[in-house]
Amino acid sequence: MNKFKAALFDLDGVVFDTEPQYSVFWGGICRQYHPEHPGLEHEIKGQTLTQIYDRWFSGPLLAEQESITSRLNDYEQQMRYDYIAGFEALIATLRSHGVRTAVVTSSNIPKMESVYRYQPGFKVLFDAILTSEDFDRSKPDPDCYQKAAQRLGAQSDECIVFEDSFNGLRAGRAAKMAVVGLATTNAEEAIRPLSDIQLKDYEGLTFDRLQTLLSQAK
Repeated sequence: MNKFKAALFDLDGVVFDTEPQYSVFWGGICRQYHPEHPGLEHEIKGQTLTQIYDRWFSGPLLAEQESITSRLNDYEQQMRYDYIAGFEALIATLRSHGVRTAVVTSSNIPKMESVYRYQPGFKVLFDAILTSEDFDRSKPDPDCYQKAAQRLGAQSDECIVFEDSFNGLRAGRAAKMAVVGLATTNAEEAIRPLSDIQLKDYEGLTFDRLQTLLSQAK
C-alpha cells in the first residue's frame, strides 16, 4: 500500500473492550427467546441490530423487538467503555505522523452519547465519527468504509481498517483497504484469512511498527 493517510476503527472490540459485556446481555436475551440454540450470543457477534432481528427475532418474535431494543439501550447507558490496551498511545503516534483517524461503527447516536459521557475526551481523538445513521448499507458491505475514506480525503489504498468481527473484516476487504484484525472477539486463527495482520491489543504498536508489519504481510 501507499503511505497510509487514514486509520479507520470499528468501535466495540477495537476501540473499547466491550465485547464481554455484550456477551452477557445477548446471552440473557438468547437464552430467553432461543433456548434451543445454546451459544447463539457468540454467533451474532459483529452483526448489526437489524441483522440480528431479521434473522432471529422476526415472525412470531417481531413484537419483542421493541422491548429488546429498550433493554439494550438501558444496558448500554450503564456499560463501561474502557479502551483496548495501548489504543490511546497508538492514536497519538498515528496523529503525530499526520494520519487522520475515524470511527466507523454500526452503533447509533444514542449509544454514542453514552460513550461520550463515559469518555469525555473521546471525540478529540478522531477527525470523524461515522455511525449507523451515516450508512445506507451495513457491514459486510464496504459502504461505511468507503464513506469514511471520502470524509477524510483518502483513497482506498491509503487507508487501514481496524476490525474484530467477521462482517467488519469482510467490509474492509471489500473496500480494498489494508485490514488489521483484532483478536478480541474471535480467535486469531479464525480472523487470519480476512486480515493482513492480527493483534491481540495495541501495546507497543507505533506508526513505524505498523508500517513494518503491513509491509511484511504483503
